[in-house]
Amino acid sequence: MRNSGTILISTCTVGLLLAAGCASEPIAGPPAKQQAPAPPPKLSITPVDGAKRVPPDTGIGVRVTDGKVTGLIVADAKGHVVGGSLGADGTWRPRWPLKPSTSYTVRAQATGADGRQVVTRRAAFTTLKPKQVLETGMSPLNGEKVGVGMPIQLLLSKPVSEQKDRAAVERSLTVHMSKPVEGAWSWVSDREVQFRPREYWPAGERVTVVAHLAGLRIGENVWGAKDRTVKFTVGQEHITTIRNKAHRAIVRKNGEVVKTIPVSLGKPGFESYSGTMIAQEKAPDFLMDSATVGMPGEYLHHTKWNVRMTYSGMFFHAAPWSTGAQGRRNVSHGCVNASMDNARWFYNFTRRGDIIEVVGTSRRLRFGNGPTPWAKTWQEWLAGSALGTSTDA
Repeated sequence: MRNSGTILISTCTVGLLLAAGCASEPIAGPPAKQQAPAPPPKLSITPVDGAKRVPPDTGIGVRVTDGKVTGLIVADAKGHVVGGSLGADGTWRPRWPLKPSTSYTVRAQATGADGRQVVTRRAAFTTLKPKQVLETGMSPLNGEKVGVGMPIQLLLSKPVSEQKDRAAVERSLTVHMSKPVEGAWSWVSDREVQFRPREYWPAGERVTVVAHLAGLRIGENVWGAKDRTVKFTVGQEHITTIRNKAHRAIVRKNGEVVKTIPVSLGKPGFESYSGTMIAQEKAPDFLMDSATVGMPGEYLHHTKWNVRMTYSGMFFHAAPWSTGAQGRRNVSHGCVNASMDNARWFYNFTRRGDIIEVVGTSRRLRFGNGPTPWAKTWQEWLAGSALGTSTDA
C-alpha cells in the first residue's frame, strides 16, 4: 500500500510538471529596427536674394531635393501678385515679362517626401534699368468713339525688323471685344503695327486693347518701358460712297441713305485717289499749302470743315470757290470739294474711322498713306503678320 501511494504521488508530481511545461511564455525575438526620419526638403531660389540688374525676361528657378514645391508667390514692392506658372523643369515664368527697374519678392514653400516637413524660402531682387527703351503710342484715344473702319494702331519709338521680335510684340498684344469678331495684327512698317477686324467693326462694339510691353526684349539691348491700355467704342455705321463720274457723295447711316452731296474731285493731272479710306482726322480750319505735297506756289489758303482721308493731303472740305462745278465736273487738286453748308454737315456727321469709299478715278490708293487697312484684302493683311494668324479675341 505504501508503494502504491508513493507511485501515485510521483505520478501527480510528474503531471503537475508537465502541465506547467504546457503553459510556458513565448520566446522574445531581437528588437525591431526603428524607421529613420525622412530628410527635410532642401529649397533654393534663383535669382538669389539681393540680386540686382536681373533681366525682366529671366525665369525664376525653384530647386527642391527630398520634396516638392507646394507654394510659390511672386509679388512686386506694392504687394501686387504676378501671374505665372511653374514648369516641369522647375522654372517659374510670368504670363507677361517683369517690369524694368522694379523690385520683386519670391516666397516659395516645399514639403518633404513624408508630407510633414515644410520649409520656406524668400528671395528679393531688382530688375535692370534699361539703357535703351521702347516707347509706344496708340490709337484710337482712350475713351474715344470711332467709326466702323477704325484700325488699332501701335506706334513704336524704335524699329522692330526681326521676325522673332515682331512675333514677340504681337504676342504681347491683347484685344478684348464685347462682340468677338475675327481680326489680326499686320505690320505697316518697322515702327507701326495695326489691328483690323476681317470685316468692319459691329456698331456698338466695346474694345479694350492692352499692350503688355513692359520688360519685353527687342534685339539685344532694347526693352519695353511700360504697358499701355486703351478702351474705345464703335459708333453707328457711317459709310460714304463718292462716285467720280456722278460727282456725288452718297452718305449712309446703318445702311440707309441720309444725304446726297454734290462734289468736285481732282481735275486731270491731280486725280483723287480711288479706294476704301477712313476719316483719319478732322479740323474746322486748315491751311492748305501745295508746298507740302511738292507743288510750291500752286495754292496757299485756309479751308473750312476738313476731314482728312490720306496722309498725303486728300481731304473732304468746303470749297465755296468751286460751288458751280460741284456735281458737274472735277476742278480740285485732288481733294473732295463741297459747298460750305454740305461740308459743315459732313464734318459734324463724321467721326474718325468712318468709311469713305471713292470709286471711278484712275489713281489707286496706296497702302500706308495714313491708316489704310482696307486697301488690302484679308489674305494680304494676314501676310503682314509675324504670326500669320487671326483671332477671335
